[in-house]
Formats: sequence, C-alpha cells, structure tokens
Amino acid sequence: MADPSDLVERLAQHRTLGGVPRKELEWLVDHGELVRMEPGELLTKVPRMVESLSILLSGHFAIYVDHGAGPHKVMEWSGGDVSGFLPYSRMGKPPGETVIDEAGDVVLVNVRHFPEMIRECSAVTTKLVHVMLDRARQFRSSELQDEKMLSLGKLSAGLAHELNNPASAAARSARLLNEALDEGEAAAHALGAARLDAAQLAAVANARVACATAAPAALAPLARADREDTIADWLVEHGADANAAASLADTGVTMQSLDALAAMLDGGTLNVALRWVAAGCTTRALAADVERAATRIHNLVGAIKRFTYMDRAQVPEPVDVVESLNDSLALLLHKARKKSVEVKVTSEPELPPARAIGGDLNQIWTNLIDNAVDAVSESGRVIVSAARHLNFVVVRIEDNGCGIPDGIRDRIFDPFVTTKPVGQGTGLGLDIARQLIRRNNGDIEVESQPGRTEFRVTLPIAADALSAS
Repeated sequence: MADPSDLVERLAQHRTLGGVPRKELEWLVDHGELVRMEPGELLTKVPRMVESLSILLSGHFAIYVDHGAGPHKVMEWSGGDVSGFLPYSRMGKPPGETVIDEAGDVVLVNVRHFPEMIRECSAVTTKLVHVMLDRARQFRSSELQDEKMLSLGKLSAGLAHELNNPASAAARSARLLNEALDEGEAAAHALGAARLDAAQLAAVANARVACATAAPAALAPLARADREDTIADWLVEHGADANAAASLADTGVTMQSLDALAAMLDGGTLNVALRWVAAGCTTRALAADVERAATRIHNLVGAIKRFTYMDRAQVPEPVDVVESLNDSLALLLHKARKKSVEVKVTSEPELPPARAIGGDLNQIWTNLIDNAVDAVSESGRVIVSAARHLNFVVVRIEDNGCGIPDGIRDRIFDPFVTTKPVGQGTGLGLDIARQLIRRNNGDIEVESQPGRTEFRVTLPIAADALSAS
C-alpha cells in the first residue's frame, strides 16, 4: 500500500492540482484510491456510468468515440491531468471508452464524496470546474467536427446517386445523338433526292417546326403509349415507316398536321419527308436531354459549393434562407425518394435574408430535415416553410411521423439523446443544431404529438434588409 505522505507529495507536484492547500491534498488522499492501470485496460466503459474523479499521476490515456464509422480518438490525457466525473458535471454515461495506452497511476475519488469535497476543498473544486469547462469546449468542438463529417458521409452516397443519374443520362444521350445525326444526314440526302417543289418543302418544314415544341401535355405512360400507337397506325395506313412514331409521340405533332402533310405528298415522298422530320425530332430531343442532364449536374455542383461555403470565410453575413434550404434538400432528395417521402419547401415572397454563417445554416437544415425524413414512415410528408415575423426569419420543419416520446421530449436537445434505433443515430444532431443556432443569435423550439412534429428555428434578419424595409 502506498505511503499517504508520498502520495500527497506526488499530488503536490501534479500539473493541475499542484499549488492547492496541502490539507486539501491530504483530503484527496484520505478519500481516494490509488490504482495502477496497465495498457489495454479500460478506465471508463460504455454504457456504464462514470462514478469517479480520475487524477492521473502518470501514464497516458485516451477516449475513443464511435459514432457509427468506427472508434476514433477525440481526447487524451497524461500524468498531470484530471478526467472522469467532475464536480457539477451532468455527465452520466461516458461518450466513449477510455483506454490505457501507457501504464500509469491514477487516484480515483468516488462521486459519493463530492458533496464533502465541495465543502472542504474549495481550491480543488475551483480547479476542477475550470477543467470541466475546458473539457466541455474541447469535446463540443470535436463533436461538431465529427457531426459535420458524419453528415457529409451520409450525404455522399445519395449525392453520388444524384450525380450519377444525370451523368449517365448525358453520356447515353450523347452516344445516341451521334447515331441520330448520321440518320439526319441520310434523311436529308433522301429528301433532297425527292425533288419536292416549294409548296411541298414548306409543308415539310412546317411539320418539322412541331419538333421544337413539347407534346400538348405531360402524358402519363399509358396515355403516351396510346398516342404512339395512334401515330404508328396512321403511318402504316399511309405507307410510311411506323418506327417514326416513337420520335413523333413526344412532340407537338398533331394528327391534323400529319393529314395536311399527307395531302401534299404521295406515299414514297411522304415516307422520305417523315423520316427527315422524325430524325430532326430525335436530334432535338436528345440534345434537350443532354442539356437537362448537364444543367442538373451544374445545379448539384452549385448546391454542393454553396452548402460547403467553399472559399468563403466563416463569418456572419446576409444569407438567402430559401436558397440555403433548397441546397440542403438537394443533397437529401435521394434519401427522401428511397422512402417515397414528399418534401416540400415554401416561403413567403421577398423573404429578407438572415444574418448568419452560411455553412452553419446548411448544417442546421441538414440535421433537421434528415431527422424529419427518418421520423416519417414510407410515403410520409415533410413540409419546410420560411416566413418573416417582426425582425426575424422563422423556419418551420414539420413532419407527420409518430412524434417524440414523452419521456425524452424535454431532453431532446441533450447530447447523446436520440429516438433512432441503436446504431442509426449519434444523439448529437439536435445538440449540434442548437449550438450552431445559438452561435448565430437564433433560437430553436419544438412541438410534438403523434402525427405532427414541428421544429421552429428563429434567426435575426440581416441589418441591411431591416434598414431597407
């Protein structure tokens, strides 16, 4: 057993507690237990409660937290540090496991002695409270970074899918466009060889103008198939190639315009003319597909750049809240589609910008919308709205899920509290969101009952917008 006087001397040399009155060090020795820890042992273990203050005399310890991507080190201590449960701390279960990396000696003081320690050891208590505040700041900073990385990880799979779809469509349409151009050239040569007169050429040109217009309405698959069949039947009846029906069905070509063309041309020239018209329709349609796909990719890349605020300083500035919401939603759409969840964003006209750090807002919306999508069942609904109230922008994120259980509703913003199944949530998302909202001088509230949960975020309007209104 260690000599108490030797242990007091070791505490007097302690980097954190050295300098406190000797009688307080003696109190720690009287009420503490000296323990030798060996490499690989656990000082704290999830999910056991933390029951002791740990005063590290030697060795090296580290805490490893697993938020779903494997354990990683978030904090470490060595001789001269203190860890474990600290006075006035609200910590119960540790966020991770504290592993001994290098053998060392630790003085453990059980929490049952804390009331007496607070009364008898004011200097020790003061130092420990400062340590707790520093630890909380450091750990929250680590949590924020981890949550951002987790959010990006969750978004990456959906984002890859969102980018892959238009990229694949563009590549496919570009390949088909080459074939359509070859067909168009061949059709043009055939049309030239037909030696149509001016009136006939004008009729053919008028028919091709329909390729520049969309079909009369966005047709359901069954209605579109019926339209294609009707055109194919007409083509067969007039001795033309029925394969042109697929190209003509998605344009503004009408049966009346086809009848007018047939009245000007005989069977052979009609087929040549329709081949040229169909080739033009196909070429335009494929070019439009490439443009839509490229525009989708361009918009997604723009949303990513705005979401991450690349090349932008992290300082408060006027932020378009609706654009920020739409950018966040763009990166979550794949997840919503997989569950057939309807997500709608609405806002009042000419909504003024909020004064905030743009990257913070995107992290807030991602956490809240992601939670809402998780909370609803298949084919559920999430409604996001933004409006002005006095000198604030108010964003409401409402879902029709089962609601927050009564037992945790009052603790929903506390760290590590989650309604998700084990392994599917860290319990940090709402805590991080609240931290970021407060950093931007805002507020967050929640109302929940079965069938309706609403998170309400209030942010100050940018000063320039206020002065202009």
